[in-house]
This record gives sequence, structure tokens and C-alpha cells, in this order.
Amino acid sequence: MTDPQWIIRDFRAGELALSGGAVLHDARLRYHQIGELNAPKDNLVLLPTYYGGAAAGNHPWVTPGGPLDPQRYCIVVPAMLGAGESSSPSNTAGTQAGPGFPAVSLYDNVRLQKRLLDEVFGGATLALVMGWSMGGMQALQWGCLYPQRVRSVLAVCATARCYPHNQVFLEGVKAALTCDQDYRGGHYQAPPERGLRAFARVYAGWAYSQAFFRNESYRALGFASPESLLAFWEQDHLQQDANDLLAVLETWKAGDISDNPVFRGDYRQALERLTMPTVLMPSSTDLYFTMTDARDDAAAMPGGSCQPLVSDYGHVAGGPGREPDSQQRILSAAAALLKRGACS
Repeated sequence: MTDPQWIIRDFRAGELALSGGAVLHDARLRYHQIGELNAPKDNLVLLPTYYGGAAAGNHPWVTPGGPLDPQRYCIVVPAMLGAGESSSPSNTAGTQAGPGFPAVSLYDNVRLQKRLLDEVFGGATLALVMGWSMGGMQALQWGCLYPQRVRSVLAVCATARCYPHNQVFLEGVKAALTCDQDYRGGHYQAPPERGLRAFARVYAGWAYSQAFFRNESYRALGFASPESLLAFWEQDHLQQDANDLLAVLETWKAGDISDNPVFRGDYRQALERLTMPTVLMPSSTDLYFTMTDARDDAAAMPGGSCQPLVSDYGHVAGGPGREPDSQQRILSAAAALLKRGACS
């Protein structure tokens, strides 16, 4: 049997009404797919993307013979709006290009993903929706909006809303980028390199824990010093578009699974809709999606449980393929959820 391969497609959604009142013109959702949908249409696994990450960033979770086996599951990775692959400031024409790109919410992303499932995958149900960071926030949004379509949820290093200290962190990295005079309010003619470098350096101090640096854990990632790690982060962010980074940052900062016409800000009600098996896996040393916040969210979900990742890697512990021990625990949790869902 030939191993399945990733395919990349665009779903054209036309004029997309957004929750903030604007309309995104010629909306496009890029997605990666591997594996085939079965006849009952109940073997689909959805892996929404994370901040700063392309759809391929979720590929390390998917391996033949592993819990997310493409021989068994149809696995779809939808790229977030604003992040550079789906409709984004950097690839949209006309008045919605660059800083004119409209505000997009978690709700907008998930509603568009549901349209993809309805129109391309025949209304398939989700055996599992799973994500890291903002991907986890989208997974939780899926669970509360469409509980009849979702059998299980796994949110890694994520909470159901962006809590105040998380928002303060985001305001800090935003300020580092936008204070570059070359940013010009988003109307830059060339990438604002100083701002992107500053953004990366500030962000790196939050992404890992104090213990990560104190114990020189960066050496396990191939870096000889904190400075070499920072240089890598700089180079990575120089490849990204500043307006894209800021557009998705605003989606993150405003993230709240109850901030939509369905729940009208009733956070408790939104959490209580997560009746399916739902696992939150915070990192014990995450500095912005904290273990305390994740535990509180999980406690309010009828199907929720909190299974912390004990790690010095901070928020990065949950990233696909980033830390082997955490990766194994994340995939074990996914396997358990898929087994429970198959038995329900």
C-alpha cells in the first residue's frame, strides 16, 4: 500500500461576513489534507494552526502507525485567516491589503472551517479537533459551537480565552514591532526589519521558561548560547510579514470562545457546552497560557480534564515535534481521546 501524501488546496468562500461587521472579500481558506474520508464520514481529524505557524507546522503530529495515522484518519490542517496562507494582509488585494485587512475572530475562523467541512467533506463529523496555542483555542471554539459534530477535543498550551496577563504580553511584542519607524502604520514599502528583530527577541523571552535558560536546555535544540537562540528567532521572524503577525495577534488578544452571537459573552455557558471528552494540556512553565487558567477552564467543562505537561520548555513544550517527551504525551492523550470517541 502506498503511503498517503499531503495535498494542499484552497477553499473559496466568496464574500465572508465577519463577526465584527466587516465583509472579507474573496475569502480563501488554505488547508492541507492527508488520508481519505471514510464512508460514514466520521474519521476526520482537524488540526487548526498556531500563531506564527504555517499549516505544515502541524505535520510532525501525523505519522504512519502513530495515533494520528493517515491510513486510518482523514487529517485536515486549516490555516488561520491572517497568517499568510489563507486570506491575509500580505496576500489580499485592494483596500483590504496590508493594514486594511479586517479584524478576524476565533468565531470567524471556526465558522469558515465548518463551511469547509460542510461543502467539501460532506458534513463530516470530527473524531478529534486538536491544536497547540491558538490552534487549541480554535479547538475549544469548535467544541462549544458545534458539540454535535465533535467527538473529542485536545487543546495543548491553550485556554478558552486570552486572559489579561496574556494580553499584556501581546501588547509588549506588538509595541516592539510597531515602534520601528519603518513600520509606518502598516504601510511599509520594505519589511520593518528592526521591528521584526525586536519582536522576535522579546517573544523568545516569553516562549520558554526561566528554567529553560538557567539549565541551558537550549543546547538540546542545537544552540550554543541564548544569543544563538535569539539570532535564530530573528531570522525566523524576518521571513514573516509584519501585518500578518499583527492581524493574528489581534485575533489572539481578543480570543474568547463566548465572544460571538451564540453565547453573547456568557463565558460559563460556552464552557458548559464542552460536554464531549475534552483535554487541556498546559505546560507547567508556560508564562502566558498558564496552568492555573487552563485548570479553571477545564473544571467548568462537563467533559473537561486537565493533564499538565511537566516541562522546562515553557509554551514551546506543546509545539508539534518541539520536545520529544512532551510530543509523546500529547500524542498519547490524542490516542486516548480517539479511543474514547470510537467507543461512545
